[in-house]
Amino acid sequence: MTTLDTTVRAKRSFAARVASGAGGGVLRVFLVLVAVFWLVPTFGLLVSSFRDPTDIAGSGWWKVFSAPGQLTAKSYKSLLENDAITHSLFNTIWITVPATLLVVFFGAMAGYAFAWMDFKGRDWWFLVVVALLVVPVQVALIPLADLFGKIGIFGDIIGVVLFHVGFGLPFAIFLLRNFFAEIPRELLEAARLDGAGETRLFLTVVLPLGAPAIASLGIFQFLWVWNDMLVALVFSDSQSQPLTVALQQQVRQFGNNIDVLAPGAFISMVIPLVVFFAFQRQFVSGVMAGAVK
Repeated sequence: MTTLDTTVRAKRSFAARVASGAGGGVLRVFLVLVAVFWLVPTFGLLVSSFRDPTDIAGSGWWKVFSAPGQLTAKSYKSLLENDAITHSLFNTIWITVPATLLVVFFGAMAGYAFAWMDFKGRDWWFLVVVALLVVPVQVALIPLADLFGKIGIFGDIIGVVLFHVGFGLPFAIFLLRNFFAEIPRELLEAARLDGAGETRLFLTVVLPLGAPAIASLGIFQFLWVWNDMLVALVFSDSQSQPLTVALQQQVRQFGNNIDVLAPGAFISMVIPLVVFFAFQRQFVSGVMAGAVK
């Protein structure tokens, strides 16, 4: 064995030991530290939402560990008594839930049609859908605001929902079409031989198999619509504005209105986290299925 072979083997064994160590306890500790560091701002906001505004102005949130008597629920009481915030929270739900369900529903039907139904110009229409993915939201703000104003829905919740549905559908169709296209043709042909029509085939075969991808799409759409402020800021008014816009208005109107802003911001952040963790298993299944395919 030459000196060069010995050196190469030594380097490989050292690299193997490093990789083995990284894949064990060291990596786990590092990932835990990253997760804790990522959660610090969330925990700080939670603690701040239970502190008095004077305490927040006088010291950092970590002071609560040495003075737990600072914790109080007065801020959440002020939040519930603030009609603008509570009304905007319900507006956020009325915007997010329909925008998510409609995108998933129409996206699934269109994705199935592009994947397994033959119609004239199918590939060209799908290319149009793919091209719409690169259209920025800002391009459509003024034209759609003018259109919504002419048909009388500018400033209403329905206008905000339609905007989110329109811009969410291209990604939904692209994602679900690619997922549905990987379903074995033999499975669909067997269902057709058993007498299943397109509607029954879609509902009983395609949708159950595509549940992971549909769940992933629903989570993405929910998070995008819930956290949106640009579209809501343009297309909503004082009666239809969601929570993101209402919190921004509180800052502009009342300055350091921290007794409302802190709990409102935490609620605005924690609800998407609850939705994500509630459907975490389906989300991971969808991502892993896409990776395997």
